Amino acid sequence: MRVVAIDGPAASGKSSTARAVARELGFYHLDSGALYRALTRVALDAGLDPDQLDVPALLASADRRGLGLKPEGEDFVPLLDGAPAEHLIRSAEVTAAVSAVSAVPEVRDWANARMRALAALADVLDRGLNLTDSPTLADSSHSRDLSMARHLAYGTLRWLTALEWLAGQLLGKPVKQRDQDIQRLILLGLYQLWLDETPAHAAINETAECARHLEKPWAVSLINAVLRRFQREREAWLDRLSGQEERFAHPAWMLRRLQQDWPQLWQDVAEANNRQPPLWLRLNRGGPARSDIVARLEEKGFEVHAHPFVADALRVSPAAPVAALPGFADGHFSVQDPAAQLAVDLLRAQAGMRLLDACAAPGGKTCHVLERTPGLDVTAVDVSAERLKLVQQNLDRLKLACTLVAADASQPQSWWDGKPFQRILLDAPCSATGVIRRHPEIKHLRQAAQVDEALRLQGRLLRQLWPLLDVGGILVYATCSVFLDENSRQINDFLSEHATAEESATGLEWARRQSAGWQILPGDQDMDGFYYAVLRKTAQ
Repeated sequence: MRVVAIDGPAASGKSSTARAVARELGFYHLDSGALYRALTRVALDAGLDPDQLDVPALLASADRRGLGLKPEGEDFVPLLDGAPAEHLIRSAEVTAAVSAVSAVPEVRDWANARMRALAALADVLDRGLNLTDSPTLADSSHSRDLSMARHLAYGTLRWLTALEWLAGQLLGKPVKQRDQDIQRLILLGLYQLWLDETPAHAAINETAECARHLEKPWAVSLINAVLRRFQREREAWLDRLSGQEERFAHPAWMLRRLQQDWPQLWQDVAEANNRQPPLWLRLNRGGPARSDIVARLEEKGFEVHAHPFVADALRVSPAAPVAALPGFADGHFSVQDPAAQLAVDLLRAQAGMRLLDACAAPGGKTCHVLERTPGLDVTAVDVSAERLKLVQQNLDRLKLACTLVAADASQPQSWWDGKPFQRILLDAPCSATGVIRRHPEIKHLRQAAQVDEALRLQGRLLRQLWPLLDVGGILVYATCSVFLDENSRQINDFLSEHATAEESATGLEWARRQSAGWQILPGDQDMDGFYYAVLRKTAQ
């Protein structure tokens, strides 16, 4: 065995980070985290996760990079006071190495990834933003930091209700309102210790140290104590949680509604909502052959699987940023869950028809119908001019074109030219409770009153758009909700009031048939939750 020592006046090991790394490396003394930061830099340069330090390999790599860190073989023993060391790494050497890399963005931002995740939580919980609209997660200048921050933010929001229960029990009394950031650091730490693969030392020490960045050094010991207690008593705490409703990680009002609508299936829905979703692509039939796209993806190391019921859908694993997939920039495919791809088959549009896509942004379904049926005359309406820019971006990437109208679809007198449409797609605003697995913040942004507001808007859109449909034409009503009020009940109410409307009972025979339309629950056939109803106009 060999012994490595770090010498110098700063080698006190008083830093919690330093102590944690010292234990991992088998040191009793460490130069205030300098070695840890240097090894982090080496790991990042090598494209490795700094939390998964391969110490011998990184020491060797560091030595090759001239950082003054000597490889000592694969066996390490603790340095006892007074024990000789075959190699001595003087603190001056390490400090010099660290000074050369401490300003490197990857090093700084990796250390602050938890701070970035904390800011993303504030974007959602304090500002009411969706994670996809979070400015904190929009800056991609430091991809490693961004990836970790996004992972922590999504995971913490996915399990927030359960994490809050654990934190409340461990703390004993709530933190003050002005210290919600400290409460959320505890939530981030609990997520890492319970549900993530983050090493315990990093989950505890790095999370606790974030309190110093908040200029609340008093909270370092509090966070440390809470997280260490959970680590010691983990199984006991999880056993207590298993008897609580909070284990489903859904707000109480939403859980009640799921129980009322799906008394035999609500637990399955809740569990599906808490699982990370797969990456699904939608092939562009106007692009290269399916076999060529699959071959290119497989050459890059991806596994590719078709969907049994959705012709254009491909599941790609492992999930990766779509921009990194070969062919995306060229418009060969788009990202879209199979459930959302079903609309095009239900519409059964033909070349020469006029088709209205109401509430069109961000344009996935608009583009799909154009890809599948060249020669359609498509008008895409959305109340948000800003979100219509996303539709235009998708059209441009896929080399497609249609008419875009920024207007309120429920007020057609302000934008309709009086010519009937043979097809209407109403992808109605809804609670979005079917896509929680992709957008976990929905659980914490939605309120019961908002569902009632959505119900009124859905009814108004159906009533106002029906006169725009030609006799014999088809209106496809879609939501990404699992609540019956927004789906089959909404359509039954409409049918009872409109004698010129009849529902088609064919199209998705494999899905869950309702009194009107079809329901797909989250996880069914590996899909998001969706609802569809097909209405035909029999007379004017």
